[in-house]
Amino acid sequence: MESNFVDYVKILCRSGKGGRGSMHLKHIKYNPNGGPDGGDGGRGGSIILRGNHNYWTLLHLRYQRHIFAEHGGNGGRDKCHGTNGKDIYIDVPCGTVVYNAETGKFVCDVMEDGQEVVLLKGGRGGLGNFQFRTATNQAPRYAQPGEPMQEMTIIMELKLLADVGLVGLPNAGKSTLLSALSEAKPKIANYPFTTLEPSLGIVSYRDHQSFVMADIPGIIEGAAEGKGLGLRFLRHIERNSLLLFMVPGDTDNIKQEYEMLLGELSRFNPEMLDKHRVLAVTKCDLLDEELMEMLRQELPDDLQVVFISAVTGMGLDELKDILWKELNSESNKIKGVIAEQTLVHRDKDISVLAAEVMDEDRLADEEIGIYEGDEAVDGDEDFDDEDIEELEDFEYV
Repeated sequence: MESNFVDYVKILCRSGKGGRGSMHLKHIKYNPNGGPDGGDGGRGGSIILRGNHNYWTLLHLRYQRHIFAEHGGNGGRDKCHGTNGKDIYIDVPCGTVVYNAETGKFVCDVMEDGQEVVLLKGGRGGLGNFQFRTATNQAPRYAQPGEPMQEMTIIMELKLLADVGLVGLPNAGKSTLLSALSEAKPKIANYPFTTLEPSLGIVSYRDHQSFVMADIPGIIEGAAEGKGLGLRFLRHIERNSLLLFMVPGDTDNIKQEYEMLLGELSRFNPEMLDKHRVLAVTKCDLLDEELMEMLRQELPDDLQVVFISAVTGMGLDELKDILWKELNSESNKIKGVIAEQTLVHRDKDISVLAAEVMDEDRLADEEIGIYEGDEAVDGDEDFDDEDIEELEDFEYV
């Protein structure tokens, strides 16, 4: 069964080109020397990203390989302005990061609902010959072409926005804790990798306050080399201001497992080690006070440790108090990691993929007559090839 959670898409985007200005001279019987009346070309449509809190996944963009904006219309006689191309708005969930697929460089980050980012700007329309009339040149026989379109293959990656991120091995009790503290209903079962996609839950606190907790699929030793589910979902806790490490109480060496998880995070992005951390020892309902005290002495002194049991509710109030205190401490600042090295490419080389996508698109467009290659000249009869050479001497204003 295909998952409804999609956090990675690749799309070829293209803005619209500007319309060509018209070169037209007015010739009518009651005004045979009417002069230039060529109108300006219309503006090409832009590609605009817009944050939308109603989306929590990129599923709606999964099967959109190409997004093209409209071209601007050509200017006409009687100073008629060409139609402006329609802008294309791409609604994305908050927390979407955009990269250039060809270079891997960071392009933009959509963090807030309603935030708009112009990804590709449409070309400006060319000026008609009416705009070039002067006292010494009363019948200009040239006009500007429109600006060309812009094109870019982008990679969009979703990084969930949450306050607390859960980190642990499979079957560490992350989903059970999330279901106990919030109304989220993640899948819970007694086998590894039950969680296959991230989950969010809102944890209620005192005085009608709350914070958001994110559960990601478990990581195992060697995840940086692709073992298990790899490090694919770690991007979803890059924006979390606090990391909650979870290690079962029946583990042979709690400290060693915690350090292993810390090492996998370091291999993914060393900046994640700068975040505040809390360690929760789970499944402690069968442990007595003496054993828990012995385990506590084996753990680092500078690390806050809490023993909990999500099944019986043991230690959950203490855990929420610690998390709330850490979230609101002065030294704890939400740090959004958007470094280029965190971009996870799960296909072959992106430059090869981008070239293949663009070549296939051009072939398809040529078959249906969309892709025009060089700029076409204006359809007015008074505009000839010799006038085109004069256009190179003009700049857009």
